[in-house]
Amino acid sequence: MNKRILWVDDEIELLKSHVLFLRDKGYQVETATNGADALTLVRGGKFDIMLLDESMPGRGGLDTLVEIKESDPGLPVVMITKNEEERLMDNAFGLKIDDYLLKPVSPLQIYSACKRILDAPRIQEERFSPDYIREFGEIGTMVQENTWDAWLRIHRRLCAWDREFDQYRRTGLESTHDDQRLQCAQHFGRFVEDNYRDWVASEKRPTMSPDIFPRFIAPHLQAGENVFFILIDCVRLDQWMVIEEFLGESFDVKWDFYCSILPTATPYSRNAIFSGLFPDDIARRFPDKWLERSTEETSKNKYEAYFLGEQMKRMRMDESKLRYVKIFTAAEAAETRKKVASLMNSQFVALVFNFVDILTHGRNQSEILQQLLPDEAAFRSLMRSWFSHSVLREILTDLARAGIKVVLTTDHGSILGRKASLVYGRRDTSTNLRYKYGDNLKCDERQAIMTRRPGEFRLPSESRTKSYVFAKEYYYFVYPTNFRDYEKAYEGSFQHGGVSLEEMVLPCLTLTPR
Repeated sequence: MNKRILWVDDEIELLKSHVLFLRDKGYQVETATNGADALTLVRGGKFDIMLLDESMPGRGGLDTLVEIKESDPGLPVVMITKNEEERLMDNAFGLKIDDYLLKPVSPLQIYSACKRILDAPRIQEERFSPDYIREFGEIGTMVQENTWDAWLRIHRRLCAWDREFDQYRRTGLESTHDDQRLQCAQHFGRFVEDNYRDWVASEKRPTMSPDIFPRFIAPHLQAGENVFFILIDCVRLDQWMVIEEFLGESFDVKWDFYCSILPTATPYSRNAIFSGLFPDDIARRFPDKWLERSTEETSKNKYEAYFLGEQMKRMRMDESKLRYVKIFTAAEAAETRKKVASLMNSQFVALVFNFVDILTHGRNQSEILQQLLPDEAAFRSLMRSWFSHSVLREILTDLARAGIKVVLTTDHGSILGRKASLVYGRRDTSTNLRYKYGDNLKCDERQAIMTRRPGEFRLPSESRTKSYVFAKEYYYFVYPTNFRDYEKAYEGSFQHGGVSLEEMVLPCLTLTPR
């Protein structure tokens, strides 16, 4: 069915050529010469777009617009006017018009505005398949490069396409995209297995967790700038992408990327960020504060402020200028918001938000959350919704207004577990599903990376028999005992700690107030 246009202008007789041009392009065009007639037409029938003159005798364009929006809030409106005043333009956009054209207008200008609003979604959907097929081939070529920079580009493109698939459902290409993601996961697992030992043994490596402070934060502090360092636990690149538009409202956003250390779990990756050290060095320098075997997850990271202060001292920086706040609950977030003005008096403030990690783990125990978050697309949607209404967004707005620079990152990502992988170990083996440590572990080394020499991975080793295993791709570890029960229990759960693009390739954003 042809799209219907309502054009409201007291001089519509002078615009016959424009109307005929639109009709020749396949649009149904009805006209009105005043706001009252326009309102009657809108109430009497369905239109797809309205072209509205701003300056008409009697009821003007803005007054008409208010009533039109009350009658049909979803009707797209293009306002056309001779008036070049910015105030008028602001008022019109404040009333949620979709476009604004200055007279005189050509038929092509009118057609272009209508086409952009009415037909762009259809055209974009028609372009989806050929664009994706072309990109599919380009990603396949990049996989053969097998370098960190190539994998970074691959992951960014895959995440961008994840979001495209969120928008265009039932394209028939979903399984193709899933297959390519799996193939990339397999290749990336081999890439990490081949290179990780060399990375952690050399300064010539991708930026990794211990490098974040010296590389992305310290230079600003050394230049005398005030900096807020904000870490949101367990946020994947695709989830960062959905909140980018909010960040861009108040900041210029600079994207850098880094590689999380293994295991991609908070006790390791986040302690490495705050200490500037790999886990073996943390255990050696601070044996009383390295709590790998603690049975309480939250206690394993209770020395982050201390670690960060020690890192500052090693770099000959004044650790007394540091303020550190960790936020678990909505009440704590609200309380922190109240204190932001006071925190701004410190040169360096570190904030840790645990909401996403808590949600990720909570989903695995809650049937309601599993229904709300059945897959990664739903998680992206929830991430956007949470951030748009979050205290964190309000804090960032406050910081932008105060002209304070922000460095924003995460410690690791997560994957959706799809297949169980058998692992064998003693009773005291760690309980994590994407990585394990213990004595004399055994696993299927096609599905995991094993190291019997933890030092090669810069991990602590208290005994000669201690080993670590890291699940690759989308596997999760299950013991042989009651294998089928645990396989079913954890299938489709979000996990982290292993080797994947989603868990390891992460952004570090520098936000400069506009």
